[in-house]
Amino acid sequence: MKLFIITFLLLTTLHSNAQEVLHQNKESKKEKMIVYGSDSCHSCLDTKAFLREKNIKFTYYDIDVNKAKEQEMLVKLQKNNISTQTLSLPVVDHKGDVFLNKGNLQEFLKVLAKKIENDEN
Repeated sequence: MKLFIITFLLLTTLHSNAQEVLHQNKESKKEKMIVYGSDSCHSCLDTKAFLREKNIKFTYYDIDVNKAKEQEMLVKLQKNNISTQTLSLPVVDHKGDVFLNKGNLQEFLKVLAKKIENDEN
C-alpha cells in the first residue's frame, strides 16, 4: 500500500510539473520578440520606434538597469555562437533566432522587417 501511495504521489507531481512546463512553453511562444538594449542607445530607441510603428508586440529590457536580463542576453548570444567581444545593441531574440545590430542600423531594421514579414506569411 505504501508503494502505491508513493507511486501515486510521484506521478501526480510529475504530471503537475509537466503541465507547468507546457504552460510556460505556450507563454514563451506568444512572446514573439524580445529586444535587449539601453535607453541611452539611439539605435535601441529607433528600433523600439520602428517596432511600434509596425504595430509589432515586443518586450524591451534595458540592460543598463536590469542586470539579470543582461546576463540572459549574454547567454543567448553565446548559445547562438555570437561573439560578445564586439557587442552592438540592440540585440533581438525573435522566437529563438538571436541577432544584433552590427553597426548599420538601416540594414539591421531591414533584417528585422524581413523576419516580421515572414511571421505574417
